[in-house]
Amino acid sequence: MKLIPIQIALAAAVALSGAASAQTAAAPAAPASPWSFNIALTSNYKFRGQDQDTSRTRSFKPALQGGIDYAFANGFYLGNWNSTVSFLDPDPANTTGKRANLEMDFYGGYKWAIGDWGFDIGLLQYYYPNATKANTTEAYIGTSYGPVSAKYSNTLSKGYFGTGIGTVAAPTSDGRGTQYLQFAFAKEFMPNWTFKASVGQTTFKSAVKAAGIPNFTDYSLGVSYDFGNSLSLAGYVQGASQKNSYNYTVGGVTKSLNRDTFILTLTKAF
Repeated sequence: MKLIPIQIALAAAVALSGAASAQTAAAPAAPASPWSFNIALTSNYKFRGQDQDTSRTRSFKPALQGGIDYAFANGFYLGNWNSTVSFLDPDPANTTGKRANLEMDFYGGYKWAIGDWGFDIGLLQYYYPNATKANTTEAYIGTSYGPVSAKYSNTLSKGYFGTGIGTVAAPTSDGRGTQYLQFAFAKEFMPNWTFKASVGQTTFKSAVKAAGIPNFTDYSLGVSYDFGNSLSLAGYVQGASQKNSYNYTVGGVTKSLNRDTFILTLTKAF
């Protein structure tokens, strides 16, 4: 959330030749609102390097996104972020091809600073209204120093976006304990231009890997441009390793969820 500097205007008038003097001061400007909003349009929504739309195989599959945050003065915060998606409901009982079409993220946590270091700890739930077997809850902790940041997440729910829920006859909780560690770098290299890069590692429990679902590394590299008035455009390449292990097929065409894709995202914050 961008804070608006508080400006105090002071006007004074002094009468001459024995006239009475008067001085007036304007009231301080109201502090910035704890509320912040954002809306975005992206050419392809990838989460941890993986496509979230498996209804088509082309790279251009736009998604509409947006969120709202509330930051308390003491460092606590609450928020919600949403995006359109399109993937098969992972419920083992799904025999009709039902698909998830909306992702709703709900989160809350606490941020604080010690010198130049920033810290963040919280809980986050990924909720899919019509595909609840994909619901996932994570605890996370993060830190930042200058342009560098790191974040660790651990899955608390039984399934990890459907991974680990098993079958109707043999339900499991193998997805619980899935770990994700990400390092990111973001630095303005010229006015309004920011270079951004990240790398993350998803690590499953041994039972998930034994079922043929391998760990993978995701990455992102690109730049963003700030037009002013909280409007920005980002262009970046995003993808992940283990491409041959994460495939989907539409109309006889097979593509990898993890394929490298150039993505454009236009974002407006309020």
